[in-house]
Amino acid sequence: MSGFVPSEIFFTRGVGRGETQLESFEAALRDAGIAQFNLSSISSIFPPHAKMVSKEEGLKKLSPGQILFTVLARNTSNELNRMISAAIGYAIPRDKSKWGYLSEHHSFGETEKVAGSFAEKLAAEMLSSTFGSTSQLIYDKEKEEYVLEDKILTTGNISATAVVLSHDEWTTVVAAAVLIVE
Repeated sequence: MSGFVPSEIFFTRGVGRGETQLESFEAALRDAGIAQFNLSSISSIFPPHAKMVSKEEGLKKLSPGQILFTVLARNTSNELNRMISAAIGYAIPRDKSKWGYLSEHHSFGETEKVAGSFAEKLAAEMLSSTFGSTSQLIYDKEKEEYVLEDKILTTGNISATAVVLSHDEWTTVVAAAVLIVE
């Protein structure tokens, strides 16, 4: 493997509140543990051969100010009692030499479980379309993942949901896939 292909990936989420939209976003990034980095948004490919690591393990390899490539889902509101969600879904093929997919989903009025499941399904559908069909994609309740003729090894999601608690406060939720290039 050569070039600028990430070798590891971790997932994180956060919720923030503040007087302004920017303050609540900063607080959400702090809650997610990634506020001290420069985030660069990328599209939705889970790199071939990339290894999923814990947030704690991934953060140990990073330095403040470092540019991080992320797939970031973000939602914000200041509407009293509004429920907001952000979720990242992932789908990884059994053959690790192939790429997988990451999806982001931002919604209103959905629980963490609903938003996360939707993002996971999006990623699984994107991956299955590279195999030629989404019509045979099924959810295996026992394994709690999507499968397509035994080609998808792992699917999952991370999500954050919050309710705006005050009419004079912004609330932001974030979910992120952070890709590490070593």
